[in-house]
Amino acid sequence: MSRLFVCLWPPGHVREALEALHRKDQIGARFVPPENWHVTLRFVGEEDPNDVAAALSSARFASTVVRLGPAVDIGGERTLFVPVSGADELAAAVVQSTCDLGDQPIRPRFLGHVTIARLKKRANVPRALGELIDVSWTPDEVALVESTLRRDGARYDTLATWPVG
Repeated sequence: MSRLFVCLWPPGHVREALEALHRKDQIGARFVPPENWHVTLRFVGEEDPNDVAAALSSARFASTVVRLGPAVDIGGERTLFVPVSGADELAAAVVQSTCDLGDQPIRPRFLGHVTIARLKKRANVPRALGELIDVSWTPDEVALVESTLRRDGARYDTLATWPVG
């Protein structure tokens, strides 16, 4: 069993736009390293990667344009994120294919985003909050990723990919 999620990895020009946001560490804010930025289509949780890969192998992922923006926001007072639109149908295809797998509940509504920082309780408001961003891309693949939690942060390893379009 592995801790799994299905996601979109942003391409270079999107990572560059995210890197341009104010990301200096502040008291109570831990910024996510750029190599970990992604759009989660579904967090599966603990499951056999082979079972998830088999379920996704029959899914069809329609071409779409994914857009980040309009501005950095805070979710639940603990996450600094950039909203994402355009990935709803991809997320729905992933959920439909994997609904019987994993130990995590399926969210009733997809809320696309890229997490850029995690905030401790009573953290100062990060300077990036409210910064404008407008960047888009046409994803070419959906990825199955294994997440390993370590003392120095999460490590993500792509186990398999499926084409979009």
